[in-house]
Amino acid sequence: MATTRLMPLHTGKGRTVGTAISDIIDYVQNPQKTDNGRLITSYQCDSRIADAEFLFNKRQYIAATGRVRGEDDVIAYHLRQSFVPGEITPEEANRLGCELARRFTKGKHAFIVCTHIDKKHIHNHIIFDATALDYQRKFRNFWGSTRAVRRLNDTICIENGYSIVENPKPHGKSYNKWLGDRAKQSQRETLRVMIDQALEQKPADFDALLKLLEGMGCEVSRRGKSYSLKAPGWDNAARMSKKLGKGYSEAELRAVLVGEKEHTPTRATPQPEPKQAVSLMVDIQEKLRAGKGAGYQRWATGFNLKQMAQTMNYLSEHKLLDYKVLSEKTAAATARYNELSAQIKAAEKRMTEIAVLRTHIINYAKTREVYVAYRKAGYSKKFRAEHEADILLHQTAKKAFDELGMKKLPTVKSLQTEYAELMAQKKAAYSGYRKARDEMKELLTVKANVDRIMGYEEEKQTEKDHTQEQSQGR
Repeated sequence: MATTRLMPLHTGKGRTVGTAISDIIDYVQNPQKTDNGRLITSYQCDSRIADAEFLFNKRQYIAATGRVRGEDDVIAYHLRQSFVPGEITPEEANRLGCELARRFTKGKHAFIVCTHIDKKHIHNHIIFDATALDYQRKFRNFWGSTRAVRRLNDTICIENGYSIVENPKPHGKSYNKWLGDRAKQSQRETLRVMIDQALEQKPADFDALLKLLEGMGCEVSRRGKSYSLKAPGWDNAARMSKKLGKGYSEAELRAVLVGEKEHTPTRATPQPEPKQAVSLMVDIQEKLRAGKGAGYQRWATGFNLKQMAQTMNYLSEHKLLDYKVLSEKTAAATARYNELSAQIKAAEKRMTEIAVLRTHIINYAKTREVYVAYRKAGYSKKFRAEHEADILLHQTAKKAFDELGMKKLPTVKSLQTEYAELMAQKKAAYSGYRKARDEMKELLTVKANVDRIMGYEEEKQTEKDHTQEQSQGR
């Protein structure tokens, strides 16, 4: 799970241009955070004097272009990239940080990547020069740059088999604090439910209660006079105090066990939570993390990882996190496309009929007198030879009318009006048709990619083969 944040570095109140850039570079290059500088990588600059080089590049840009900004000028950009704890090594994180910086700047800006390992989550600080290497242009923080960074970051993570954020939030707490708050809240809820379940088994005393909790996988520890509990899979322990929740402190639980107090569980009877549809993003990322073995290699050999990254981005942006929803939306888009296609084809068919009918009506009217004269001449061969072209046109038109079962011919003007209306309807339908076609193509491609990575294609083929075998056996 990698998250990103892009921040421009300005000169600010009470600081010069030089200190603005040097302060942040000194922070990100902190030896205690970067394993004594081992996890610092630079591109087209010397990391030790990057602040001076960035300032020099800015002066070269001004000299080359004559463009001068005011005090709000951006000297560099700070891009932060965080990874989920335990998923990536520091060296691999640094490599991915370099790849993100290189691809986002298209290799046209100098940058340094500093990988910090002082927190539970490994994270990169990427500082790239706002001035391009050719001194002819500067990077401008364009509208939607945050989304562009996230998309590129997701693509790189997927290409390298690492997880991404399913529903990124544009603003909010830092990743570390967000992760910590989630851990506190979720663990306490888990512990309360575990205590409820243990109490249902009627333990004889407090020690028996603790043994039941240990049997459920809960880690019990004692520091001084108080006990702490740690739910399975959690790093931090929660003290058995009132902070765990009303009715869950050690004193309250002891009172319940000796019959002095009645326990009111968080849930009267712990019911299994309704099973939610597993997110497609989670499913796919589990496939990726299943990882680097023979199965992964077979999949990667027959599949384009860049295409999979595009698929993941599409699922995330369109919130298609349930396979059933993806299938329904794909079917709906296909039906919409087929409906519009049928409307356009019907209009085109009728327009062709009108054009042919209009020609026959005009020919019929033009040759009517000739044909009447031919009939009065007793269908003379000589007369036919002299007016054969007109007679054939008239007979062809009459035959077409008979085939259409027309007893009364429409006027040319009414046909022209209908033709114009159909043309307008066709043009109106075409804009929706193109949109529906593109949407259908995208969804069909995305669904096909999901089916392939998840192995749904093989399941469907197996079911098909099984059905055929059953029918042949009958």
